[in-house]
Amino acid sequence: MQTTIDVTETDRSERRERIFEALDDADAGESVVVTADQDPHPTLRQYRVLRDAGVDVSYEKEGVGDWNLRATKREGEDGRDGLPAFDVRNMPPRRRHTVLTETFDLLDSGEGFVLVNDHDPEPLYHELQSIHGDVVGWSYEREDPGEWRVEISRTGESAADDTGAAATFDVREIPKPDRHPTIHHRYGGLTAGDSLDVVAPHEPKPLRREFDQQYGDDFGWEVREREAGKVRVRITKQPDAASDDDSRDGDGEELNIARELDVRDRPPAQRHEAIFEAYEELETGEGFVLVNDHDPKPLYHQFQAEAGPEFRWQYRAKEPGEFRVLVGKSEEGAPESGDSEDVEAPF
Repeated sequence: MQTTIDVTETDRSERRERIFEALDDADAGESVVVTADQDPHPTLRQYRVLRDAGVDVSYEKEGVGDWNLRATKREGEDGRDGLPAFDVRNMPPRRRHTVLTETFDLLDSGEGFVLVNDHDPEPLYHELQSIHGDVVGWSYEREDPGEWRVEISRTGESAADDTGAAATFDVREIPKPDRHPTIHHRYGGLTAGDSLDVVAPHEPKPLRREFDQQYGDDFGWEVREREAGKVRVRITKQPDAASDDDSRDGDGEELNIARELDVRDRPPAQRHEAIFEAYEELETGEGFVLVNDHDPKPLYHQFQAEAGPEFRWQYRAKEPGEFRVLVGKSEEGAPESGDSEDVEAPF
């Protein structure tokens, strides 16, 4: 017996709810076939951990925007000692933090899992602590090359933050190489209007320059506290001014998707160049799916100002840690054949 569900064009929360519900209703040996426009495997990993249940997974179709996956329920994991293991070593690095922070959010007090990773996941600890406070249980079980095992648990309810910020990062306690990437990742997960407080030994001007370069005018920066050895800066994500109405979506026209460009693993300073190069390589009628860990709206404004009338921009997903945008060159509005004047590229 099998159940088929289609979670195409659903957000992360609804996708997880529907997949969990279908598997909860399935008996051992029964399958749930999931059709989606994004890889649903991370959600099934969460199910294994949060339900402490065995699920065998096989892909029947996989590709950009078109996934078909079969999940078969096994007998429960009775008899296993300790917390369930969450092995993320074969998960793309760009997805790990988002999936793991979301999994922690779903834990009840006293619940947890053993994270298995291929390197020290200490930046995740700082991110979880910034969001939830001192209720993050963190205990190393193994520290071997290629296999780090950490027991992560929720020891109580998350403390309310009375500062008005969604999260607070005290970077004085974070190793220097991890500071900026961790802050950018957390900022990318904020919704419009939310704030992030960064506590540093001095005003983090290099971070401000990075934000200016990457986010343009889409953030607020306010020094809220300044004393010897401690400066608190509030960074606020501004409301999204580029709505679906002013994004050039081509009135529903079809573009041939040439590739998917996921820039989440790239340093912020290299992302714009890679995106511009991908756009320059497009032929008329082609597009690519840009995947980023925050809203790339500043790029939209730059393309709109500098690219020709063939430029198209269409949001496909807006989720914490995963924004997907179709960027393309439309046949409609492009220069007619024989026009010797090339359209200026946005570089």
